[in-house]
Amino acid sequence: MAQTNMLAMILAGGRGSRLHELTNKVAKPAVAYGGKYRIIDFPLSNCANSGIDIVGVLTQYESVLLNSYVAAGGRWGLDTKDSGVFVLTPREKADSGLDVYRGTADAISQNIDFIDAYEPEYLLVLSGDHIYKMNYSKMLDFHKQNGADATIAVRGVPMKEASRFGIMNTDDERRIIEFEEKPEKPKSNLASMGIYIFNWKTMRKLLVEDMKNPDSSHDFGNDIIPKMINAGKKLYAYEFSGYWKDVGTIDSLWEANMDLLDSDNELNLDDTSWKIYTEDIGTIPQYIADSAKIDCAYINQGAHIGGSVTKSVIFGNVKIAPNAKVIDSVLMPGSIVEEGATVTRALVAPNIRIGKNATVGNKKSEEILLVAKNVKGED
Repeated sequence: MAQTNMLAMILAGGRGSRLHELTNKVAKPAVAYGGKYRIIDFPLSNCANSGIDIVGVLTQYESVLLNSYVAAGGRWGLDTKDSGVFVLTPREKADSGLDVYRGTADAISQNIDFIDAYEPEYLLVLSGDHIYKMNYSKMLDFHKQNGADATIAVRGVPMKEASRFGIMNTDDERRIIEFEEKPEKPKSNLASMGIYIFNWKTMRKLLVEDMKNPDSSHDFGNDIIPKMINAGKKLYAYEFSGYWKDVGTIDSLWEANMDLLDSDNELNLDDTSWKIYTEDIGTIPQYIADSAKIDCAYINQGAHIGGSVTKSVIFGNVKIAPNAKVIDSVLMPGSIVEEGATVTRALVAPNIRIGKNATVGNKKSEEILLVAKNVKGED
């Protein structure tokens, strides 16, 4: 059932600097994932599957590809008379003279007129750079049942990792009593997923006040959420137990891809009841040569495999020549591994060529190697 009283805004303007060369020319939410998807497909598909008709996607850095991609709302079934995906760009000027969103809350503030035009009762704010499947309708039901002013989705993380996240401390009824941004000594392991539901009238007033505050960083985590808690507003933590991955680093992006090799993985991209929609690219089927050896691999259409592939994810139009070896690696679209080359524990960027008999990566390395430049091999 469509949640016409809730409008979604996806924050997709992050620079993604920890993904290094992968985001030099492409916004982080447009980075490829899982053979044929882009990261932004997940929050957009979640919105479509949750019955949310109007979605604003707030873009900023290196956004040309992302803007054209999300503008085709038909990929997610959001292109009817009463639905749509709308690209929203910043209007405020930074010291550099460039248009920017000064923070997560400012991104919403700059688009108050857009939101007001649809008169929503509730506003859903999402990060555009996480891999997960979530029914936002169930989260809204939880929000209503508690009479909340704001509900924040949280995910339990190992205590040793909790200091990397914004942590929500709650009472026995899951009411949020304290928010700590990346605490050195966390009191709980409930990490914010960057997914919020707000009562729009209440949030609108707070955003207008925040815009006028010269001392604010205009951020939900640093400014808006603590202010709501201090003012005695009713904030609740909605605990999510499914698969969720923040793919903000090369290692985490590699891990999220490798998780697909587990037959029991929680993400389950084969689930027809909660489909992840993406661009339909017309290409030839995959080709596996007689010389190929495959041991646990996720291979997408258009791939041409002549060598051996072990525990790896192979994207579309990848070519692996005879006698080449790909081990524990992720090869993004259009990459080529020439004859005799070996790739181990690496993430190979799109359209990269690894030359004849070249060796990249190391099975003993603790960190995943990003291969973002062509590797010269033997002549």
